[in-house]
This record gives sequence, structure tokens and C-alpha cells, in this order.
Amino acid sequence: GETLARLEAEGRVVFRYCDADGQVTAEANPNGSANNIAGIVNERGNVLGMMPHPERASEALLGGEGGLPIWRSIIEASAPTAA
Repeated sequence: GETLARLEAEGRVVFRYCDADGQVTAEANPNGSANNIAGIVNERGNVLGMMPHPERASEALLGGEGGLPIWRSIIEASAPTAA
């Protein structure tokens, strides 16, 4: 619909379900989300909404660390850079 087209046009889709090779496929989409969308940001880009739960896989004690790279990249991207 209109909202989906706007999200796509504004580049606000930041995560998509894909396979291990990075291919966006129906088989890689566990919940059937439109356009394989797994995460979007608001208009300012400072709020992220996502369906997968990387926090559930961010520590070995919790069963795995596969989600940890997402959190590390967010922290690194948010950190001020030295001039």
C-alpha cells in the first residue's frame, strides 16, 4: 500500500530477511512480512523498529551470540568520531 511505498521510497527499510548469501527470498522470511521487511526507521532515522529479536541472541549464556554484531554496529555508528 501507500505506507509501504513511502517507506521504500524514503529509504527507511533498514533490514530485510535474507538467506546466508544475502539473497532476499520468500524462504528466508519466517513471518511473511511485506517485501521481506525486518526493520524500519522513523523519518528522523533515530528510532528503529524491528521484528527479529537480536537481543535474544546477544550472549552465549542466553544461547548464542549471533545477534551481537547488530548491537556492536549500532554502538559504533552512534559513537562520536574524533576530529
